[in-house]
Amino acid sequence: MTRPLATCLVFAALALPVAVSAQTAPSPASTQQPATQQAATTGETATAAFVDGSGNPAGEAQLRQTPAGVLIHLKVMGLPPDHWVAFHIHETGTCDAATHHESAGGHFNPTGASHGYLAEGGPHAGDMPNQMTRPDGTIEAEVLNPSVTLASIVGRSLMIHAGPDDYRSQPSGAAGDRLACAPIR
Repeated sequence: MTRPLATCLVFAALALPVAVSAQTAPSPASTQQPATQQAATTGETATAAFVDGSGNPAGEAQLRQTPAGVLIHLKVMGLPPDHWVAFHIHETGTCDAATHHESAGGHFNPTGASHGYLAEGGPHAGDMPNQMTRPDGTIEAEVLNPSVTLASIVGRSLMIHAGPDDYRSQPSGAAGDRLACAPIR
């Protein structure tokens, strides 16, 4: 075989898979969501009204879907002053003071992960960083949870516990009593 013919055959062999791939692969435009669908997802909002252990109003939260996860802006009152408290998303949206908010179930954990940032195989999707209360027993904070979408947590609840999460004890971080609970709507 002559050199020009061999070179031509090598190029043809290399070009054929590329040509077939170009004909069978969907175009990038057809695999992306339309801009209107993306805009409808990013920016969606929800609210949550906290109640304390007696069922009295204790604060609120606004939740917003972002490209990086759900941004939660919370304001809660009636908490122990100058104290670290755990902050989680719980399984259900039922905040019954008569059950000390046990009605909210455990931490939101759709993947069956271990609890805590420091645990191997953790954290739960509902695990979030501890929050420090102010001297007047309030919290105002913004927390980004990159492990959830707004659609996955509407109908669940936000929970403030009496103590800090140790980020490793199973199944819930030894965070203590449930002081304030807020159904996400």
